[in-house]
Amino acid sequence: MVRKEATRLVAALFRANQGGLNASWSVGGTRLKSAMPQPSETKDEDLHAKDGKVLHPHLLNENVVKTQYAVRGELYLRAEQLRKEGKEIIFTNVGNPHALGAKPLTFPRQRGAPAVGGWEGTTGECGLRGGYVEMTNIHPGAVEEVYKCASINLSPNTMGQIALSCLVNPPKPGDPSYELYTKEKASELVSLRRRAHMVTDGFNALEGVTCNFTEGAMYSFPQIKLPAKAIAAAAAAGKAADVFYCLKLLEATGISTVPGSGFGQEDGTFHLRTTILPREEVMTHFVQKFEEFHKGFMKTYAA
Repeated sequence: MVRKEATRLVAALFRANQGGLNASWSVGGTRLKSAMPQPSETKDEDLHAKDGKVLHPHLLNENVVKTQYAVRGELYLRAEQLRKEGKEIIFTNVGNPHALGAKPLTFPRQRGAPAVGGWEGTTGECGLRGGYVEMTNIHPGAVEEVYKCASINLSPNTMGQIALSCLVNPPKPGDPSYELYTKEKASELVSLRRRAHMVTDGFNALEGVTCNFTEGAMYSFPQIKLPAKAIAAAAAAGKAADVFYCLKLLEATGISTVPGSGFGQEDGTFHLRTTILPREEVMTHFVQKFEEFHKGFMKTYAA
């Protein structure tokens, strides 16, 4: 159930995020509201607090009501500083999740604030995965139930736990490995940013392709305006248009991407997801091959 609900919310956020290139990754309240499940889809019992009060916008802290984003049903938004090394993040009035005790109370905090941290994407080490849940303002009984649910699973992999421990407790000034660690970390982050620019600029230079700058993760997610002839060819083949495009790309270049139809994209739009993880010399080749394929594809299916 948790996975199902999380998937539904992520799909809703993805649809709400499709505001065009100039909007970057911002989510407006109107688009978010239209993308979220309507009130009729939410059971009445889900909206009742433990003390019997119904959770309603009129009961919210006025500071929350005044924020740019709407609080609807089970969803509330909070800016988190994750994978944003060296870049200051502007938080909503909920505040920094790592310093909640120093911030004024707000409705989301009164509801309880579980913060989930995962860092496999921080440095692109996808083979080493780790994460933890920090629960603030949660009833002890609820924490016990969460702990119980987590305990029935097998233990996390040992190397992932070691990697996570290193990330949350990095070398400190004076430690033997501190200088090498800071040098390698800075080098990797700068390289990732160069790759992000390389891929984003490459996509935006192509006909019918728009792409927001890659930030906060290692993925690039361009939107592609496919010709009507290509959409018709995809339908004749019994495939979604973006799946059709991705398969043609794979066959022609060996580049494997994920079609946007798997992410709950807005009807009538087409996307694909790719990564920026390969080394810079490989990404240069990737951009060239993608450009060659896309130009050929658009020419083949031109109206």
